[in-house]
Amino acid sequence: MIGYITLGTNDIGRAAQFYDALFAEIGAGRFMEADTFIAWSTGPDQPAFGIIKPFDGKPATVGNGVMIALLVDTAEKVDALHKKALQLGAADEGAAGPRGSGLYAGYFRDPDGNKLNVYCIPDAGA
Repeated sequence: MIGYITLGTNDIGRAAQFYDALFAEIGAGRFMEADTFIAWSTGPDQPAFGIIKPFDGKPATVGNGVMIALLVDTAEKVDALHKKALQLGAADEGAAGPRGSGLYAGYFRDPDGNKLNVYCIPDAGA
């Protein structure tokens, strides 16, 4: 259902380096790019994740309560992505591990302060 999402950035070069390295962990690459926008995906028919300098020219800010959740297929990928994000300078918002109702998730904030969650549903394939 989701086609793509975007997060605002005030430093597209720094954000691009962060997400290039982070998304390489799950085989996602750039598929759209312009001076003020870059998007990554695992395929042309899959949802995309983008960073963008705000169209209105005002500074990008973090939305309180806004979070992007990235679905992967294993707890090992959750661990790897969370660890990689922290290595790339993200702030830890919750270590990777089991969460309440059958989720396995890890939370972090990217260098611009945007909150992300990488998660899987371990029993979904069983």
